[in-house]
Amino acid sequence: MRSAPAAPWEVHYHVEAASLHAHLWRVTMTMAQPAALQTLRLPVWIPGSYMVREFSKHLQNLQCRQNNRPLAATQLDKATWQVPCDGDQPLQVQYEVYALDNSVRTSWLDSARGFFNATSLCLMADGATDQPHALDIVRHPEMQGWNVATGLPAMDVDKAGFGRYQAADYDELADCPVEMGAFWSGSFSACGVPHRLVVAGALPSFDGARLLRDTQKICETQLQFWHAEGDPAAKHLADKAPFAHYVFFLNAVDDSYGGLEHRNSTVLIAARRDLPRLHDAKTSDGYTTLLGLISHEYFHTWNVKRLRPAEFARYDYAQENYTELLWFFEGFTSYYDDLLLRRAGLIDDAIYFKLLTKTANQVLQTPGRLLQTVAQASFDAWVKYYRQDENTPNATVSYYTKGALVALCLDLSLRAEGKLTLDSVMRGLWQRCAAGPMAEADLLAVLQDLSGRSWAKEIKAWVHSTRELPLKTLLQAQGLQVHVDPAPMAQRLGLRVSDANGTVTVKAVLRGGAAENAGFAAGDEWLGVDVGARGQGGSWRLNKLDDLALLLGPERRATALVSRDKRLLRLPLVLPQGVTTWRITNAGRAPGRWLS
Repeated sequence: MRSAPAAPWEVHYHVEAASLHAHLWRVTMTMAQPAALQTLRLPVWIPGSYMVREFSKHLQNLQCRQNNRPLAATQLDKATWQVPCDGDQPLQVQYEVYALDNSVRTSWLDSARGFFNATSLCLMADGATDQPHALDIVRHPEMQGWNVATGLPAMDVDKAGFGRYQAADYDELADCPVEMGAFWSGSFSACGVPHRLVVAGALPSFDGARLLRDTQKICETQLQFWHAEGDPAAKHLADKAPFAHYVFFLNAVDDSYGGLEHRNSTVLIAARRDLPRLHDAKTSDGYTTLLGLISHEYFHTWNVKRLRPAEFARYDYAQENYTELLWFFEGFTSYYDDLLLRRAGLIDDAIYFKLLTKTANQVLQTPGRLLQTVAQASFDAWVKYYRQDENTPNATVSYYTKGALVALCLDLSLRAEGKLTLDSVMRGLWQRCAAGPMAEADLLAVLQDLSGRSWAKEIKAWVHSTRELPLKTLLQAQGLQVHVDPAPMAQRLGLRVSDANGTVTVKAVLRGGAAENAGFAAGDEWLGVDVGARGQGGSWRLNKLDDLALLLGPERRATALVSRDKRLLRLPLVLPQGVTTWRITNAGRAPGRWLS
């Protein structure tokens, strides 16, 4: 077991690859002054992803020593150990962590790339979590050509970034992920603040220069949003930004999407095909979605990492941390991610309204919005949002999408009164809460102070009840048009299906819809239809749900042939009339200063 100098750090981690091909990290943890009965813990969740993920399931071969003498560690529960120590001599703990989760939340190691969040790799030492921590990242012989990137302050590292980093405490260590590999890297300055973009897994066609330019526009727009105080010409805001430097980590894979925010970095995962391509100036829908993800996670640097729920003032890594405010921290961030893309000039009005239409329809087509408030959805994130199943749309509402619509309603209502905007409210909250914990009462207080009236009635109706939002009225008052179009077939039937491979498989049956009335169930394979009340229109194989309209023609009645657990069932289906979907446009008129 390797030894490592402890001073001046209370806790020191020596991280190396035990085996690239077995996907094993080896961690040697040294604690300078352990307690007589020292408790060690591995977090069960990572902040920003509200689900207990049981990281300890991948920890193995834990061994403890003091003065080269082995000590017996007693496991108390799924993620906690106690070690009896003798005197003030340093305690060394060595263990391995299996790492093959190609997500933003945990850790990864293979012959091409290494990545980890400390929450899934580094044990916490009770009594020392507020003390300085050090992290040594060691190069494996097979890591030739690899580099290291992290938001942690470097102490003694080589040109590739291998070496020693420091953290003021465990929270900082946990909030600074580490990326390793032969990645692409580029840099830019936004309002005087240095930023770095690290991309792993990109194809040779990847246009890094374009992604740098577009990301720079996002960062400058957001820095000015939070700190320019109404002066859009402000260029140098480095002294006001809550970070000295920032790192974007982007893992390009075949097919995935997501992000996780950190104090001075964010980890993103996206499909390779969605990255910008050399000699292709077009902006694909996938690239627009990626830019929205970048905008979302960067906005979180203020809204949830600094300005955060009071319940998150001090993270408890051992259990769920409940709050009813994710509708604000995730929902309002979801409102601003696309809006700030528009203000940065990366999308036009038409694309913005297309994205807004999608958000509105996602909420309106979710029956659970009439059952669960968005505040309840926030509290239940730990057991509902992150553990979705076939009944999720019937029982829940997303605090991302409905929270974004609450923000839209609040912004348009403030603008209609002509005194202020939601932009001013966000900056007012930043100042009131000193970039720290906030409660719903703080939002109401800032609204009262800035507008001169109470908004408690609106917040109660929009956040703490299941009443419909006054979205259409507010949009029309802004000069926009809300068109009501015939709904796609899936929405008409109240179904969510997968039919990409020529087989129609039911994923969810929405409450009160025609499919539920007919007796469909999640997991059914929809094989075909007999057209007409008595099948006089013939029997047809169904390979795509949208083909149903072609098969039925003017008929509204059919018998669906489905396979359920190898049994063939015949379900009487009646297509409803009058099922519609929204389409929001500006009707050729400029929507004032809202989007600019």
